[in-house]
Amino acid sequence: MSIQTSHKQIAKNTLFLYMRMLVSIIVNLYTIRLLWKVLGIDNYGIYNVVGGIVMMFAFLNSAMIASSQRFISYELGGGNSDRLKRTFSISLTVHFLLAIIILVLAETVGLWFLNVKMNIPPDRMAAANWVYQCSIISFLFTVVSVPYNACIVAHEHMKIYGYFGILEVILKLIIVLIVAVLPFDKLISYALLVLAVAITMRLIYGIYCSRHFEECHFEKFKDPHLMRQMFSFAGWSFLGNMGFAVRDQGINIILNLFFGVVVNAAKGIASQVGGVINGFASSFTMALNPQITKNYAAGNIEEMKTLMFQGCKYSLLLMAMIAIPLIFCAETILKLWIGDVAPYTVGFLQLTLLAALIDCVVSPITTSIQATGKIKVFQILISVIMIANLPLAWIGLKIELNPYLVMWISILTSTIALISRLWILHRLVKFSWRRLLLTVYARTAPVLVLISVAAYYLYLCFNHNLGGIILYGVCVISLYLSLTFFIALNRNERDKIMVMIRNRTQRKD
Repeated sequence: MSIQTSHKQIAKNTLFLYMRMLVSIIVNLYTIRLLWKVLGIDNYGIYNVVGGIVMMFAFLNSAMIASSQRFISYELGGGNSDRLKRTFSISLTVHFLLAIIILVLAETVGLWFLNVKMNIPPDRMAAANWVYQCSIISFLFTVVSVPYNACIVAHEHMKIYGYFGILEVILKLIIVLIVAVLPFDKLISYALLVLAVAITMRLIYGIYCSRHFEECHFEKFKDPHLMRQMFSFAGWSFLGNMGFAVRDQGINIILNLFFGVVVNAAKGIASQVGGVINGFASSFTMALNPQITKNYAAGNIEEMKTLMFQGCKYSLLLMAMIAIPLIFCAETILKLWIGDVAPYTVGFLQLTLLAALIDCVVSPITTSIQATGKIKVFQILISVIMIANLPLAWIGLKIELNPYLVMWISILTSTIALISRLWILHRLVKFSWRRLLLTVYARTAPVLVLISVAAYYLYLCFNHNLGGIILYGVCVISLYLSLTFFIALNRNERDKIMVMIRNRTQRKD
């Protein structure tokens, strides 16, 4: 595939993913609001913290996700169909074994922790156990379907990925509407219906892949060398992903132990909104990442570096467009959106968005490192940095009982981890630090500073009602797009945009 063709493919895939993202954001935000009303603060907090226990085991699966996606994309880039078939079948076998390991751990260590250590009201413990069991089964279906999802991403069938994503969020909205009218326990009913949606989506992904990708048919292969490679890659990925599990889910458990389920509800709302906003950046990088791996596999190292720099720059610009204005109007948005806001929700949301501005550039860098296959030092270092969140958060809360401390610690470690990733990537592919600074940060930093100042003062000028917030958003985003066009984009990028606008205008005429 030529460079021009690959760029067109990335643009096309990004378009489909943004279609999915826009629908998902609208539906998800309404779903979260409705779920908050249907479950109530305590049940919402229980669902988030109990689900967090299950997600503590996700680092096992995340390691294999990285391994499957890297090897499948690599074999596609190398054009070896026989190795591609072996890679898929071996990956599927490993994921079934992993599902068994996770089931054993969840039903022993995880179940004990839920019933003995968690700070959950006694009268809701039975419901919490229902949520836990449903979360386990749902997660196991996710584990065994990873190779199929990896094939969709590697083959860059983003149109289908977008359609399936839209279907999933619509189904989740439907089940919240159903729970609202059911006469049974709301929390248990919701957990069971979420499980039903998870099983349905996993089956849909599996059927599509089996019908459209030749390699997605299980066969018994004996390839000890390939299996050792995948396990080696997954083994080191295991360390890094364990660190992320500690940071993301371990912190929720610490907050529960110190503050209870109300603070978990606040953190849960902030995390879910942050996850929705992250879609702006992740939609672009999901389309970009397979091309990074394929270019490395084909020996196009300079093109891989170019894609990595572009991924970092555009991810940051896309995230900032939403995150910066939302940081300043977070309190008003939450009050208009969900009404009664739990304590600490506003602060958690603002800090979550700040952390997202740091983490949004991580994906292209990490994919570039993983493409080389040399991830030992990378995973050890990232694991140590991420795991440090847990003891630092515990010590911080012992010194000062302020839940925001855990977020500030997470922001600090995320910054250190970003610098560490860049240092490791430089050792592997020798990119230019000067090019990185000029391409990514020298052009984006002035835009971010100017729009932050403008967003703050514009927020003070508008009424804090629905009409005022809409006008505020239109003004800030319009100003941001203008600043981005004239400052963040170079001449070639501006010319391409103008050509695209002229072409579309001529078609309409």
